Amino acid sequence: MREGQSGFMHATTRRTLDELSELLERQAGRTRDPVERLRLLRRGLRQAQARGAPRRARTRTLLASMALLLLVSAPTGSSSRLPSPLSRPSPSAPASGALPRLWLVEKTAEHELYSNGLRVERLLATRAGPRRPRRLALHGAPAGPPPDPAGIVFHASESDPAPLEPEWNHVLRRQGASLLQWVREHALYHYVVDRFGRVHRILEDDQRANHAGHSLWADANWIYLELNESFLGVCFEASTTDPARSGLSAAQLRSGRLLVEMLRAVHRLPAGNCVTHAQVSVNPRNGRIGYHTDWAAGFPFADLGLPDNYAQLLPALRFFGFEADSGFLARAGEPLRAAVEATLQELAEQARGGGLPLEQLRRGLQDRYRAAARAFDDLQE
Repeated sequence: MREGQSGFMHATTRRTLDELSELLERQAGRTRDPVERLRLLRRGLRQAQARGAPRRARTRTLLASMALLLLVSAPTGSSSRLPSPLSRPSPSAPASGALPRLWLVEKTAEHELYSNGLRVERLLATRAGPRRPRRLALHGAPAGPPPDPAGIVFHASESDPAPLEPEWNHVLRRQGASLLQWVREHALYHYVVDRFGRVHRILEDDQRANHAGHSLWADANWIYLELNESFLGVCFEASTTDPARSGLSAAQLRSGRLLVEMLRAVHRLPAGNCVTHAQVSVNPRNGRIGYHTDWAAGFPFADLGLPDNYAQLLPALRFFGFEADSGFLARAGEPLRAAVEATLQELAEQARGGGLPLEQLRRGLQDRYRAAARAFDDLQE
């Protein structure tokens, strides 16, 4: 093909893709049902593929039509449509004070130093791929660009830590080194806080860490799927399976507070998006929450300068019909069990308001989750 013909074909493809995007947006404006909107998006992707659009071009065009993914309330007077639980956003945790003015003082190959006194060790820093956020807008398109990163997921290493005593020093050092090497090899977290309170950077903040697996969270503006793609992972060297050893050391609490303060100040992270792995982990195969249960109880939110985020309603139950089984409830502390109960009560109220059995409502919400997951899979193939 001659250069002129190639340019003409490229321009034609761009024009037809722009027309396709406009058509999809018009169709979306007439489509109130969120599942049908997602189907429209997937159909648009197939049309773009059929028109010969290169992968990058069709992804760019369809991402411009992300209005199709907006989850909006179904008409309350229509019994044929699924009542939407999205008429009210997840309650944001109360603010824990204004974020301080904070900056990077010094950065070398060995460490980072921040103005609040936080030192981050860099000797184990490595690289991974960039994040590709999966998020759905609540209540129309929010003003401004979506946040990235959007929050923090807190983890426990679930290793078997030795007692924090002088006579165990050689064991503690060996355990810490082994953990850090494992985390680095598998790009598991952005930061690890070891037993002595040292903060280790494993990945840069714009990289994707393999820390959250299948997971869900939401704030007042967005629902986030697969939090590897949108949240930072912070791991404390600790065990939550042994009640006698589940606490963090005083050094970990001091460093953890400075780390959270730094991350929130640098990335403007809302306090309500700083949550534990147990709050966000889901298992799509059986429709249950809590595939991972680290920090299902006892996370020291207040010591890290955060509100008690265990009190927040659980988006996986609320928006997508997941369930909490007896195993999860047995691991959860009283605050998280109370959040589960409050979320289920709200869901039951919405089922009654829509004239539907609770199980029918839950099945419809689970269909929404599967539709959203498929649409994102198609976009990112």
